[in-house]
Amino acid sequence: MYLRKKQTDNISDDNRLIIFIAAAAGAFLGSHIVGVLETPSLLNHFGIIYFLGNKTIVGGMIGGLIAVELIKKQIGVTTSSGDLMVYPLILAMIIGRVGCFLAGLDDGTYGKPSNLPWAINFGDGIHRHPTNLYEIIFWCILWVILLFVEKHHHLVNGAKFKIFLSSYLVFRFMDEFIKPDYFFSFGLSVIQLVCLGGILYYYKVFLQPYKLIKPDA
Repeated sequence: MYLRKKQTDNISDDNRLIIFIAAAAGAFLGSHIVGVLETPSLLNHFGIIYFLGNKTIVGGMIGGLIAVELIKKQIGVTTSSGDLMVYPLILAMIIGRVGCFLAGLDDGTYGKPSNLPWAINFGDGIHRHPTNLYEIIFWCILWVILLFVEKHHHLVNGAKFKIFLSSYLVFRFMDEFIKPDYFFSFGLSVIQLVCLGGILYYYKVFLQPYKLIKPDA
């Protein structure tokens, strides 16, 4: 709401609300579905409790993206709805990962055992990669980069959100290698497969980054 007052929003209040609701619903379903697929065998034992208790932000973001794109086609919105949400989402992710770090082992977002100087003992006597802190650092760096890019260039509609999500998917794909996740025989986890799907969806960001900047900038 604060950012919206600072700029012109081409999406009406009613459509913005509909998009928010769709994003929340898609994020809820996506986060839990991908969370369950990480260890699907446990679903048979714990049912709906396991479904509601497992979630991942990668699934939430992809689920929210799919839901928003579908609802925008239904209500006829063609402009980007995600650019306005980039900085609020980054702030929310930083706050969320602080909570993950403080939760320790109970949160399940810690990394594999490590002998690096900054490895942290979360209470079980084993020093591990503080992957939640890695992510906070990533978000802070991305925030600064986006501010720098916006200061020196005029981005096309939707470019900021594309940079936001595609860069995070690349980060999470790499980050998962130092987490104690379930990996398939071919060496990838469910989250990494979802990340790859999102990266392929945004392939133009990587192959044609110059198209994210307005030609007249």
